[in-house]
Amino acid sequence: MVDAPRLRKMYRTATEEKFPSKIKVSVGDAEISLEKVYSLRYGDNPGYPAAIFAEAPLFKELKTGKHGLSKTNFEDIYRAHLLLRNFSRPACAYMKHLNPSGVAIAQVEGMPLRTVIAEAREADSQAAFGATVGINSRVNGEAAEELIRTYIDCVSAYSFDESALTLFGERKDLRVVQVAPLVDVAGFNLCFYSQGFATMAEPYRSAIKSKSDVTIVTKRSPTEAEYDDLFFSWTVCAHVRSNAVVVSKNGCTLGIGAGQQDRVTSARLAVEKPADMGRRERLAGAAAASDGYIPFRDTVDLIAKYGISAIIQPGGSVRDQEVIDACDQHAIAMVFTGERCFSHF
Repeated sequence: MVDAPRLRKMYRTATEEKFPSKIKVSVGDAEISLEKVYSLRYGDNPGYPAAIFAEAPLFKELKTGKHGLSKTNFEDIYRAHLLLRNFSRPACAYMKHLNPSGVAIAQVEGMPLRTVIAEAREADSQAAFGATVGINSRVNGEAAEELIRTYIDCVSAYSFDESALTLFGERKDLRVVQVAPLVDVAGFNLCFYSQGFATMAEPYRSAIKSKSDVTIVTKRSPTEAEYDDLFFSWTVCAHVRSNAVVVSKNGCTLGIGAGQQDRVTSARLAVEKPADMGRRERLAGAAAASDGYIPFRDTVDLIAKYGISAIIQPGGSVRDQEVIDACDQHAIAMVFTGERCFSHF
């Protein structure tokens, strides 16, 4: 019989790590020296040690909860703020296993942060349970009240009011982390593998910023509101594990299909999950982003059933015309970016 108390304890028990205090990496003629700045509770799974190495502390842990940060907590914080730094307005991302489950930005000047948080959470309230939440601004008391309405594992933001910290102090398991806006300090991503090899790659930086960066390929052009949602969806999509399809409306994600082996299944998750949760009517007039080209019209036919009115995608399929024709038949506006935004982590 399974020893349930032992299994629960396993998730709460820190694994001692004995990694060196410093890592030095030679990159060409330069040397990068990284200090161990944080011992994590465990790695991807309990029982496996993990630590963070950096040139300087990356965050300040204002509240440790009962057990400290795990590697997944840290990576969710990192990926949340990697996404959020793309927005100049207040924004919030609920993260689960390195993918956002819900993202929202303030639509108008002065929109309360509490509202932004609620919209990001309710984009997928099921996945938001136990999430790590990232916020690109200062968290006040009202925003804190909204955050603790449901169970979250960790919250990270640029700063916190004392009233927010007081409320968070009432949640014994909640971790609270203050971060600074992320800045690129190297022109590459470097990953080591235990089998004795490494990969180096230049990080993705999208060139898609405005209407002049995309090509309209359908009979109907996007409206101004659709353009806003297309660019928002594209930005979020670049931070979702590929294959990815993201559906958004009014600066908030409605559905996120992540990490699938075929694109139509990603699209199905992005529209069927919100529909199954009673939010189908909100999909009408929404915009969809695909991180790679749409290879067949089946993806267009599927999302058209849910009222999606605009699509942004790289283009470049041998069946582009078939996909464009499908959009025209459904009166969907589509633009090509000419670039792909895969994220394989």
